[in-house]
Amino acid sequence: MDIKGKKVLLTGATGGLGRTMAQHLARDGAHLILSSRSEGALASMADALPGQGHSVLASDLGEPGAAADLAVRAGHVDCLIANAALPSTGKLSDLTEEQIQRMLRINLESPILLCQALLPAMLERSSGKLVMIGSLAGKLASPRSSIYNASKFGIRGFALGLKGDLAGTGVGITLVTPGFVSDAGMFADSGVSLSPAIGTTTPQKVAGAVLRAIRTDRPEITVAPVTQKVAAHLGLVSPSLSYRMQSGSSGQKTAEKFAAGQTDKR
Repeated sequence: MDIKGKKVLLTGATGGLGRTMAQHLARDGAHLILSSRSEGALASMADALPGQGHSVLASDLGEPGAAADLAVRAGHVDCLIANAALPSTGKLSDLTEEQIQRMLRINLESPILLCQALLPAMLERSSGKLVMIGSLAGKLASPRSSIYNASKFGIRGFALGLKGDLAGTGVGITLVTPGFVSDAGMFADSGVSLSPAIGTTTPQKVAGAVLRAIRTDRPEITVAPVTQKVAAHLGLVSPSLSYRMQSGSSGQKTAEKFAAGQTDKR
């Protein structure tokens, strides 16, 4: 899809990754429908973006019915970028039922329901693009991340399964799968430092992958250093080996620091 002049609904727009995506999309001529919880932050962001035709729709996707309501208010949408997500880290025993419900609603349920609501019009036009922002946590499970893993494994399965249903319709879906991202997003917000051997990617590379996802029909685009890609593949083909590698004291300590740095983001 050529993004120029197209209506693009971007959720999680005011987060670090969302802002970088919005800049790239606006520079390429997209007309953005920016969504997050803060209407004031959205309005300021829209005013600062290049191009014209941008609008804002405040929505808390953690609330029941919010996804369907957002789809109705958005109206005509050529492309959905489901970017909104919560960190969802911490031991299961430390989370409340309400926190778990909110995490799963934002990370998994809302992207699915937005796709369901927007798809009929796209299918009628034989044109449209759905971009799901996943994570390598959807391939590689880790301590203190059981709910986040559940949501990202789920969104990966949803995107790849829906891909087959959309074959030949003119509507596409692509999963963008970042690893650890520097400078913006959940990992950067946690304040955890990683070994240089593990590496990170950048918000700009993730935004570039989103643009490639829109322009192509690839099932999945992974944005991560090769070491992380290999580790994620290992997690898929040999969960037992991956578990043994992460369950040592070093892996547990890193996971604990990561979760502690995200407590106020739940």
